[in-house]
Amino acid sequence: MKINVIDLFAGCGGLTDGFLQTGKYNTLAAVDWELPTVQTLKKRLSTKWKYDLGRNNIIHFDIQRTDELINGFNDDKYGQNVGLDELIGNKQVELIVGGPPCQAYSIAGRVRDENGMQDDYRNYLFESYVKLVNHYQPKAFVFENVEGILSAKPGGIPIVSRIRKAFNEIGYEITDNLRANALFDTSYYQVPQKRKRVIIFGVPKNEFSRGLINSFYLKMKSEASIEPLNSKKAFEFLPKIFPDNKNQKHSHTIKLNGIPLPKNHEPRMHNERDIEIFRLLAEDIRSGRNKYISSKALIELYKEKTGKESKFHKYHVIREDKPSNTIPAHLYKDGLRHIHPDPEQARSITVREAARLQTFDDDFEFLGSRGDQYKMIGNAVPPLFSKKIAEVVHELLIGKMTEKQGLFKLETEIIN
Repeated sequence: MKINVIDLFAGCGGLTDGFLQTGKYNTLAAVDWELPTVQTLKKRLSTKWKYDLGRNNIIHFDIQRTDELINGFNDDKYGQNVGLDELIGNKQVELIVGGPPCQAYSIAGRVRDENGMQDDYRNYLFESYVKLVNHYQPKAFVFENVEGILSAKPGGIPIVSRIRKAFNEIGYEITDNLRANALFDTSYYQVPQKRKRVIIFGVPKNEFSRGLINSFYLKMKSEASIEPLNSKKAFEFLPKIFPDNKNQKHSHTIKLNGIPLPKNHEPRMHNERDIEIFRLLAEDIRSGRNKYISSKALIELYKEKTGKESKFHKYHVIREDKPSNTIPAHLYKDGLRHIHPDPEQARSITVREAARLQTFDDDFEFLGSRGDQYKMIGNAVPPLFSKKIAEVVHELLIGKMTEKQGLFKLETEIIN
């Protein structure tokens, strides 16, 4: 039995792709307000999952305008749509998933912003998510966000307290201890990247709700691997891209050597200084000298090479024997903190390599500018992690859980 789901703040579809990979979900609608991400998601749904785009259920719209999203809109920027209610018809929305933009909650974003993101409107986008949960009354919801949401305090009030209160007021329950229960490192879920994310699982308050919530987290924790996944697999069997000072238009040239060129695997332009630094840092690790692995050494190197001061180190080489560092949306600005591990290639990672570190399949094509592509990948939920969430949620809502590893025993089906 398939579960009907709506994806809010869908982005390019990391959550949706993982859920669809299970074969256990039907996406009734997905919504996002950035055009390149919506176009990317539409292409993926039509080419991979054979969705009929004529239904117009992949919606480009501002989710803050919740009433119009539900009832329909005719807008100069977003076009025309009949709205979620008419698109969904008499089908029941059994699950809502999604994660409001995380930049206002991210620790890195707060460090860069002079007011610590206190005034950022994105602090309150969760309210639109809550309104839609209240309107459709699903059997459960999955709310995804960055670790920084646990410490964000816009207006001096913890954002998680605001979120818990908002869901409580519409009759939904979430775990009491988000840091202990809801924080996951995706590198323990077949994602070659150290990426910590908060997954808030909520259900309507009743006699079973606490047991369901506990079961979700116990089951998710039990599915974690003993060791994190290293990044090596993300770089395997891809054409290599080498520096080429004879190339007038690009700093690097792709060497296919009989290997098919996957989409979105074009190099960025790098100047000679950065190429030299990339080669130096990658060789330092590969040789085992490890002269530049400390933050202090990297800060000093930056000053030596650029003549500029910085309180934070600008460079990071991805280690093949460890998970990659987090792939952020900031990657669209520069790739200095995501340097390829091969010193001969001396470059930052491509869009395809970033996508692999996020576990997007090689047939997942990203549209828009290269900056758009990096940004949407950095904002996405890794599909393989999403797939695991989807499997656990389906087991809770459809399958009968047995007494195993302390899991709550569910005697009746939640969705009949």
